[in-house]
Amino acid sequence: MSEITFTLPHSDLLQLKRWNTPTIYNGWEQITKRDRSRDGINIEETRDFMPQMGPMVGYAVTVVIEPSNPEHPKKNPRAWSEYRRYVASQPGPKIVVVQDLDKPRVIGSIWGEVNSNIHRSLGCVGTITDGAIRDLDEITNAGFKALARRLCVGHAHVVPVRWGCEVEVFGQRIEPGQLIHADKHGFMALTKEELPHLLEAARFMDTNECKTVIAAARSSGGCTMEEILSKIHEAGGEFGKATKERFARRGEW
Repeated sequence: MSEITFTLPHSDLLQLKRWNTPTIYNGWEQITKRDRSRDGINIEETRDFMPQMGPMVGYAVTVVIEPSNPEHPKKNPRAWSEYRRYVASQPGPKIVVVQDLDKPRVIGSIWGEVNSNIHRSLGCVGTITDGAIRDLDEITNAGFKALARRLCVGHAHVVPVRWGCEVEVFGQRIEPGQLIHADKHGFMALTKEELPHLLEAARFMDTNECKTVIAAARSSGGCTMEEILSKIHEAGGEFGKATKERFARRGEW
């Protein structure tokens, strides 16, 4: 079972939560050694059922389910108790990442009013599940954010099958302990090597955009189209220069 070996100060997590996930991506792509077109991000479409809650940030705790299989509850009658003890043992804030083996034919949910409240008491702020959720209003009332494939009405034979293991959700593999940043756009799963400079990079790239290309586009009143194009071209050069000086990479613009 993997364990969390590096955590950020809680103050850093609060600051990361101030930005949407695309902004965190903009900083991440400047510091990562991974493939920015494939690694760390959801490849398949996700749905945020509580977009009004804004982003969520937390460390992954992982679980695999197969609600269609009635044999799982028989094999380990203590599965729920053992799984909850695993969740409780991990540092928070936590995001529960659920791999549903029934997908795409999702028939039952691990999430409802009771389980969301239980997980909130264990330090979990939300979930990413490639299966379904139910009791949408009640989960929202619990303050438990959910990114999922769809809604459903029942739980079928759901129990934790295995936990504290690598899972694959929405086309991305996630290890226990990875820092997750997620919102209505999707999610990112960061490695411990990327965490020390993530906040600084995201802050720099956001400021860089505001000072250059966004400022040029928003100050175009009274300008001719040729003047607007010229200003944006110049601002893009300034953006790229600042990014290259800071990270030795040019950046998006």
